[in-house]
Amino acid sequence: MAKLYFKYGAMGSSKTANALITKFNYEERGMKVWLIKPALDTRDGADIVRSRIGLEATAYAITPELDVFEEFKAAGEFHVVIADECQFFTAKQIDGLRRIVDELDIPVLCFGLRTDFLTHTFEGSHRLFEVADSISEIKTICECGNKAIVNARIDEGGKVVTEGGQILLGGNDSYIAMCHACWKKAIKEQK
Repeated sequence: MAKLYFKYGAMGSSKTANALITKFNYEERGMKVWLIKPALDTRDGADIVRSRIGLEATAYAITPELDVFEEFKAAGEFHVVIADECQFFTAKQIDGLRRIVDELDIPVLCFGLRTDFLTHTFEGSHRLFEVADSISEIKTICECGNKAIVNARIDEGGKVVTEGGQILLGGNDSYIAMCHACWKKAIKEQK
């Protein structure tokens, strides 16, 4: 019986590396993987999934208006779906991934962030928390040593940003994973 998995973590927790290692493991066993990512994530190219440690693979870019279920059926025969940066998918697209599991008995593994820089869930993550069969955290740590749960957005001077749009693509230059206490302390000290 196939399942819908949501593996989430803060920035720097190696979510993409985990996704690409999972892809490798399926392919090593002769299985075909449909690797997808949101089209809005163009940091490494429109159709590239790349981890901070250098792993990369070509992916199918999903635009917000695409019906994921229909795209999967038209894409060919695959044994598994792996979705990177799934927080950027729409709720309807997450429902399409759910349909792939339920109606086609194909496992779907989603990797992404739980929350934005203000600790609010993304649309795709929110829906995954509602409909995933399995939810697990990929942990990382704050500079203080505690578990990091906040994706703190930082400016050019390294100060924590508390205003702006929900989506700003970036890596270590724009975000740092922090525990909630250190995040609140940094905000307080900046005022």
